[in-house]
Amino acid sequence: MSLDTATVRRIASLARIRLEEEEVGRMQAELNGILGWIEQLQAVDTTGVEPMAGGGAVSLRMREDAVTDGGIPEQVLANAPDRMGAYFGVPKVVE
Repeated sequence: MSLDTATVRRIASLARIRLEEEEVGRMQAELNGILGWIEQLQAVDTTGVEPMAGGGAVSLRMREDAVTDGGIPEQVLANAPDRMGAYFGVPKVVE
């Protein structure tokens, strides 16, 4: 299948893309190349291959939804550039 310039202009109009006259030929070549790749894919024999949407049927493990503080405050605060007791120390921003 090959697209003519009128079809390329129609596609650009539907996509709300403004094409200058000198761009129509380049876009026509690109779209025809894409259609060529699609024709190659359609030639592949897919008999016996089940259709797939996403990565497959994977069920996630469920865990108890419990609120915790992490249980490791000393390890977390070890990364703090400034510490005020059991909290991160930050510069005062309101006078």
